[in-house]
Amino acid sequence: MWKEENNALIANLTFENFETAMRYMQECTPAIEKASHHPEWSNVYNKVQIKLTTHDEGNTVTNKDRKLAAVLEKIYCQYL
Repeated sequence: MWKEENNALIANLTFENFETAMRYMQECTPAIEKASHHPEWSNVYNKVQIKLTTHDEGNTVTNKDRKLAAVLEKIYCQYL
């Protein structure tokens, strides 16, 4: 699901429809806040793109990114 490119973890997710994509994003919010690590993400209709990189570490992938990626992936798997 995740690929590493340009010093970031990237995921391109597809959902049944816009409402489901938004529900996923809302469901992820508490985990993101708890991790205090906020992704760059966007939503267009049923697609969500997520980009994780640690800005405080020079815009590179760190364990903080990998941990949050695992949580976001676990949530996404519930939608498959």
